[in-house]
Parts: sequence; structure tokens; C-alpha cells
Amino acid sequence: MAVKRGLGKGIDTIIPNKNVGLNSTAETKIKVEETIDINRVEPNKDQPRKTFNEDSLIELSESIKQHGIVQPLVVAKRDDYFEIIAGERRWRAAKLAGLKKVPVVVKDYSPQEIMEIALIENIQREDLNPVEEAMAYQRLIQEYNLKQDEVAERVSKSRTAITNSIRLLKLDERVQSMLVEENISSGHARALLAIKDNDEQYNIAMKIFDEKLSVRETEKLIKSLGREKKPGKKKEELKNEFVYRDLEEKLKMITGTKVTINRKTEKSGRIEIEYYTPEDLEKIIGLLNN
Repeated sequence: MAVKRGLGKGIDTIIPNKNVGLNSTAETKIKVEETIDINRVEPNKDQPRKTFNEDSLIELSESIKQHGIVQPLVVAKRDDYFEIIAGERRWRAAKLAGLKKVPVVVKDYSPQEIMEIALIENIQREDLNPVEEAMAYQRLIQEYNLKQDEVAERVSKSRTAITNSIRLLKLDERVQSMLVEENISSGHARALLAIKDNDEQYNIAMKIFDEKLSVRETEKLIKSLGREKKPGKKKEELKNEFVYRDLEEKLKMITGTKVTINRKTEKSGRIEIEYYTPEDLEKIIGLLNN
């Protein structure tokens, strides 16, 4: 069952105080400013979101012209300007609308806390393309020492969804670009992960785009490529392969990592379970113990 996103959460609840080192409400200095000069506000250069839909910005600017900015920007005070923590899209639309001043809430956060909030706010509001989202998850884990379970909890997604998203970064860069440009979908991209050769992966991605293949058609195509590389197999062997691949997928859903079943004989073989972090290993051990 899909996990509902916490889109209505305020910025203070997007990143809870516990576990990530944020100051408590009593310790965090908060100052509310009615309005400040829009030219004194600047975007966060480390903002994970790099692209903004121009049509969407124009629509928002028209709304701002009529109703103003309903939700203040969250900013941090710098020497001679205010850096946006959350609300860059509103700031851009406000500039398009010709506003001279914008409402803000000023908060005293560390650079690390600002980055965490910027990443998670964008993820929760679905403002990132799949590659930006995957890079954001990876950055939270690698740079800020968050576990995959913690990231999943903060963005209201399953741990498996986080793992599958990060796996998209293994795609050939040309395929990643096609995903960003929406020439292929995330479903197509996940199917392409089964192809290890980068050039072949890109060629199939182009075929998907040119022939407008569905995700199901793509999966069938990739499976057929695998059969072509292993000619002469009997129907029973192909059936067994399908069964083992199905078992691999089921085990992958349980562990949240890649699982490979390698058969040595008809009755014996080896199961390989990958892990990407120490937390993955601990979880897998826990599952086996249970």
C-alpha cells in the first residue's frame, strides 16, 4: 500500500529535532519579519532543485499578483542578505509578479540543518525530478549520516522506495538525462537497470522513446534480450529461470536490496544479498535471525 506524503507538514516537522542534531524550539532563535526587500533575498546555492517549470512559475506569479504570498519564505540571516531555506519557487514567482517585498520567517539554523531542510522540503513537495531526488537521498545518507530508515520516515516513503530511487544513479548518464527530460519514466528506468552494458542500456532507452514503449513492453523486451543471449534453452529451463527471477524480486522487496540466486545444479545453488550501508547489513542479519 502506498505511503501518504506529509505535504501539509510545517518546516519544523519536516525534520524532527531528534536524531539529526537540530536545536530544540527553545534553543532555536526565531524572528518573524513582516516583509523585507525582495532584493535582499537570495537562493541557496546548494539547493537540490536545479530546474523550475517556467509555465508553473508564471501561473504562480499571476496568483501572487491577485492574492499575495500566502505562506512566508523561510530564510536564514547572512551578513548583508537573507538566504532562502524554503520557498525559492515562491520567491522566483514573486519577482515575476513585480513584488518589491516578501513575507519571511527568519530562523537561525546551521549550514547542515539548512541543507537537510532544503533537501527534504523539495522531496516532500515532489519538486524534484527522479535523478535530483535520488541524489538528494544519497546526499542525506552520505554527507549527513542519516540512515535509509530515517530518510524514509522523514519523507513519508517506504525504505524500499528510497533504495530503488538511489539505484537510478547506477544508470548510464545519457539515460539519466533522458529521465530528467521525461523522455522515459521512472518505471522504464528501473527496468533498464537490468542491462549492465551502458551503450546497450542507452540504445534500448532510445528505442523506448522512439517507439513509445510502455513499461510492460520494455520489461518484455529486456527479458527477450536475455533469452537471445542464452540460445538453445529448453522451455522447462526458461520456466525455471522465470520462477527464480520472481523469487529474486520477492526477496528484494523483503530486504530492500538486490538479491541474486545463482544455481549450480538443478537442486543446489547460492543466494547473494547485496547491501549498500552498514544499516542494510544489520537489517538483513535481523531478518535472517527472525
